[in-house]
Amino acid sequence: MAATKPFVSPSITYETLEEMLDVKPRGTSLFLGIPKESSFNENRIALTPEAVGVMVANGHRVVMETKAGEGASYTDRDYSEAGAQIVYDKKTVYECNMLVKSAPVSEAECELMHLNQCVISPIHLSVMKREILQKMMDKKITALSFENLKDDTGHNPIVRSMSEIAGSAVMLIAGQYLSNANNGKGVLVGGISGIPPTKVIIIGAGIVGEYAARTALAMGASVKIFDNSIYRLKRLQNNIGGRLWTSVIEPKILAKQLKTCDVAVGALNSSSGRTPIVVSEEMVSNMRPGTVIVDVCIDRGGCFETSEVTSQEDPIFRKYDVIHYCVPNIPSGFARTASQAISNVLMPLLLETGDNGGIENLVWLKPNIRSGIYLFKGSLTNLYLSERFNLKYTDLNLIMASKR
Repeated sequence: MAATKPFVSPSITYETLEEMLDVKPRGTSLFLGIPKESSFNENRIALTPEAVGVMVANGHRVVMETKAGEGASYTDRDYSEAGAQIVYDKKTVYECNMLVKSAPVSEAECELMHLNQCVISPIHLSVMKREILQKMMDKKITALSFENLKDDTGHNPIVRSMSEIAGSAVMLIAGQYLSNANNGKGVLVGGISGIPPTKVIIIGAGIVGEYAARTALAMGASVKIFDNSIYRLKRLQNNIGGRLWTSVIEPKILAKQLKTCDVAVGALNSSSGRTPIVVSEEMVSNMRPGTVIVDVCIDRGGCFETSEVTSQEDPIFRKYDVIHYCVPNIPSGFARTASQAISNVLMPLLLETGDNGGIENLVWLKPNIRSGIYLFKGSLTNLYLSERFNLKYTDLNLIMASKR
């Protein structure tokens, strides 16, 4: 039996369908507000006058509270000439659609924020309060944190910059309090020919520890580094390009080295929660009189048992005749450099946000930005904060997937 031929209607046309591609959203003009910070020891500002000038030249509007840049030695005139609008009322700044801050959002500032606002600022997980989070959630805020913001390579650019500043500053601070001018033991960091070099102990081989070691070595000091991560110790040696004295944090070895050091630096990193205490009060009591302790990780509790938070106005105290420098947020003491470093990261990010039509579109187009978002339109998208405060967690990737 012959097979029947298929019937094709002449009224039907067959054409190749075009591939559906994402269409880049239209750009939008950002309305940025920069308030004056009143937080403890905060002198930085998130955008420099040069960065503001670039933003204004690209069609964005910037409103600043008067004297917002004073801590970083920037005047209102610097910003005014760059194109920013200077206002004398904090409420006017908080009417902007997007806030850019160099300090975490406070409870008082939550009251000034309005519905569906966006804020870019530090978060300081260790001191965050549930009440602040809840108020921001109620107002459907979208919030991006400095600490968790990642670039295209997967690194945290602002955290790294601040760590580099803190590490580099450590030896300058230690040298200041070793001198007779500050009732120190009168020792020159590094020493000179014919005199044994100053002995520096660094606890932690992260970015802070690496830059503290670089500065100490450049000054001629003898450096010994402790960390429980062999990978970090190897990376530090490779980055510096020389063989260094390194060790895991073994209490007896650490105690022995602390007895004879001139400077001890606490530079341990903690991904969440409090920094572990690795130097006991007994170890500190056995250190030589006049030794300087600089506890960089005091922001998260400190790694020395004797550490207590101090301020830039009264930065040190003595215990067992050992000088303790425990000022949190060391980069703020070098506010102009720190502000420039933060601005170098945020300015390109803000320009990209405007080009892509707002923060919501940018988060959808660039997955690496999502790690920095801890609130998205009022939904809590940070798992650590959710578990800590027993608040509902929402996966940001699922929110973005639902947009497809």
